[in-house]
Amino acid sequence: MNNILVRNNVKILGEGDRTIIFAHGFGCDQNMWRYITPFFEKNYQIILFDHVGSGNSDLTAYDFEKYSTLHGYAQDVLDILETLKLKNVIFIGHSVSSMIGMLASIERPEYFSKMIMIGPSPCYINEGDIYHGGFEEKDVLELLTMMEMNYFSWASFMAPLGMKNPDVPALTEELEKSFTRSNPLITRQFAETTFFSDHRADLDKVTTPTLIMQCSDDSIVPLVVGNYLHEHMKNSTLYLMEAKGHYPHLSHPKETISYINNFLLT
Repeated sequence: MNNILVRNNVKILGEGDRTIIFAHGFGCDQNMWRYITPFFEKNYQIILFDHVGSGNSDLTAYDFEKYSTLHGYAQDVLDILETLKLKNVIFIGHSVSSMIGMLASIERPEYFSKMIMIGPSPCYINEGDIYHGGFEEKDVLELLTMMEMNYFSWASFMAPLGMKNPDVPALTEELEKSFTRSNPLITRQFAETTFFSDHRADLDKVTTPTLIMQCSDDSIVPLVVGNYLHEHMKNSTLYLMEAKGHYPHLSHPKETISYINNFLLT
């Protein structure tokens, strides 16, 4: 039991009969939720964790084969819930963790009562006129090459693109530092696993009521992706946020909290 909690640096906060588990996105860690969790601590038990390879997780547990697909990360989520003997939890995932939570919910739907996806995408790469994910394959390959050639240049390029909040440079600086704190080899594989994942075929398997939170101007996930998810997921709700960028839980925490809370109260 303890090995799994150490492996993913699991932290338990709050009080309440219902449980929320927060899952951070690529290149981040559980600290990214610090503006969100205080609002929910009085009424919910809060579970925070770091994906293996991120934050203060156990780096010795990283397996390049296991984490070459999002299913490896989804299994870790199920391991945590099983270890803590939790069912009917509320899963809140940012970015790629939205799909990780989705895969976990398809595998064990009884573990989940609601899902909230912040900036989700089932597929990041364009497919001609069929699907617009926001990136051409060659652009992703160039980003991966940049990570190999000069990891710090990649981080300084990606952080402002993702945060899209020039009025608060401290947020961009924080994101860049988060990227550079991670192990470059592991982060590069997580990037490859993320950007080349395609879970469009899994969307109609979801049975858990789901909120899709789409930012109004997101360099990573275009508006059409939120609409695509909503159209292909049964029992889904789509909220279009005023927030710009890909990290509204950092840049626009009040709006993020409001939408989450509204969905949980319905």
